[in-house]
Amino acid sequence: MGLYNPGEIEINDPPAFEMEEKVRLRKMIRNDGTFPGKEIGQTLAKKGDVGYVISIGTYLQMYYIYAVHFLESGIVVGCRRKELVSVDNPPEVVTSNSHYLIDN
Repeated sequence: MGLYNPGEIEINDPPAFEMEEKVRLRKMIRNDGTFPGKEIGQTLAKKGDVGYVISIGTYLQMYYIYAVHFLESGIVVGCRRKELVSVDNPPEVVTSNSHYLIDN
């Protein structure tokens, strides 16, 4: 779960992550102006931060937005699938000779 294809309409398929699933950020998230009480550009969560999906919504009738509660900071941030990887169910990478789990 959590693999990303930029040209697809995500909501044609089930969400990549489930409610209460433990996820890790693939990249730093900064305020784009939609997070109240923080300056635009201010860091909201850092690459590697771990949190839990607490709700799932949609954006532009194309993408799922996952509200992730980051326990260490106490902040809840809306994230796209491409910004997250599952800790509970890491994706498998298959090579011609063996299987490896992605450890982000």
